[in-house]
Formats: sequence, C-alpha cells, structure tokens
Amino acid sequence: MKKIIFLFCLILCVFTINSQTDPLNIIVFGAHPDDCDIDTGGTAILFSKMGHNVKFVSLTNGDAGHYAKGGGELAKIRIAEANEAGKRFGVEYTVLDNHDGELMPTLANRLKVIREIRKWNADVVIAPRPNDYHPDHRYTGILVQDAAYMVIVPNVAPEVAPLQKNPVFLYSEDRFQKPSPFDPDIAVIIDDVFDQKIYAMAAHESQFFEWLPWTSGNLEKIPKDEKSRLEMLSNWRSSTPSEKAMVCSKKWYGDSALKAKKIELFEICEYGKQPSDDEIKALFPMLSGNPK
Repeated sequence: MKKIIFLFCLILCVFTINSQTDPLNIIVFGAHPDDCDIDTGGTAILFSKMGHNVKFVSLTNGDAGHYAKGGGELAKIRIAEANEAGKRFGVEYTVLDNHDGELMPTLANRLKVIREIRKWNADVVIAPRPNDYHPDHRYTGILVQDAAYMVIVPNVAPEVAPLQKNPVFLYSEDRFQKPSPFDPDIAVIIDDVFDQKIYAMAAHESQFFEWLPWTSGNLEKIPKDEKSRLEMLSNWRSSTPSEKAMVCSKKWYGDSALKAKKIELFEICEYGKQPSDDEIKALFPMLSGNPK
C-alpha cells in the first residue's frame, strides 16, 4: 500500500512540474506590420526569454503606408521588415494579405483570426481596443472581439480544431477617452528589455524613419546613422509612466514598481476568460515573486 501511495505521489509530482513548465502561447494582433511591436514588444521579449511562444499577426500587409512607395512593392518591403523584427524580438511574425486601409470586419476576416488563434493554441490573445483614429485599428479590435467566443465553437471554421478552453483576451494600451478610457488590469515593467524593443522596432525602417516622419513633417530631421536613429526612436517611445500605470504596476511588483520607467499595460476584455490574480500570475510569469 505504501508503495502505491509513493508511486501516486511521484506521478502527481511529475505531472505538476510538467504542467508548470509547459510553455505558454501568446498571440498578438495588430492592423499593420509594426503595430504589435509598439504595443507589446517589451512583454513579448520577456515571454520569449522565459521560453514561451509568442506570435505577432498583422491583419494587413501595410501596402499603403508610405509617401513614395505602394502596392506590391511596399508590401514586400514591409513583410521583410516584419520578418527581421520578429528575429530581433524572438517571436514568429505573420503578415496577412489584406490591403492596408481597407480592412473590414467581415466574416472571412473573422475566420482568419479564429484560425490563427486556434493554430497557435493560444493561452493569451492581445489586440487593440475597437476605438481608435485609424479604421484598420478599430476593425482589428472588432475582429478579435468577434473571435473571442467562436474559437471554442466546433462548427465554426471546422477545418481547424476548436480550442478546449477560451483564452484570456487583452487590450493593449491606447490614449483614447471615448466612449471610455483605457483601464489597465496588468502592468509589465520592461526596463530591462527596452533597448532590445527599440532595436527590434527599428527593423521597420520604412515606417519609423520614412513614413511616420513624413506624416509629421519631420522627414528631413531623420539621422542617417543607426545609433542616432535608435536614440531618436527611443526618445519617441519614452514618456513618464502615468498615475494609472504606477498604481497598476505597484499591484503586481510592490514598491519596486516605483523605480519603473518603461511599462506596458493591458486591460482584460470581458468577452474571454476572466482570470483571477493567481491565474494572471501564471499567464504572466514575469510578475511572479515581485521581480526587481
């Protein structure tokens, strides 16, 4: 009898260890190549460094985002930039073949999102909220929301097996106030990987050093050398954490959050699984034990 109890305990122990060390699967959706990078890049690096699986998905190919190039030529450039960024982040990067500026919340696109989530066997899904200045951003949020329940429905997109459990769906941070402001539930301090995030973002040369400076009238101010460009990009993404960010960070990191300079925030979408604080710590292991 003692031997049976010992064997049972041993099996239970092995099962527990394995369940704790299984890698998590995180999928991030953006409207354009570079959107995931801006919103979730630091968190993605932390997940990747811990051995978890992260995938960025751009719902459009970015073929309209430039002042001098466009169409297939630009799409090829942006796909190549996304692939390079993925290497620098340590994530898989997929760019879907929808035209930039023409994304619509159609059934066909919803099914594409459902398939991506299922194929990745996602534990966590991250996307923008459906209120934004850009229609592609808004419709990305709507498409992911519309997939939030359907990923577990067997008769929807039946060619890909449904998930056995609904993932946690999260919104990435934005500044928009209507109809309601972003309200963070999870804060991830990315100070230690911020430089890597900037380096990875810089792979999108056509965007950060050409297109966006052109739209703001600053194209002539862009430096030519890589070091100066990285400094410029770093300055653009550097801002003092908001009061909301600090309050949320302190919940997860304790007093050490007071030293944080770079934070990525996430709000829990009410359409997916509603995790407890302990479940959030399991899904975001960088939060466990109040790291420095």
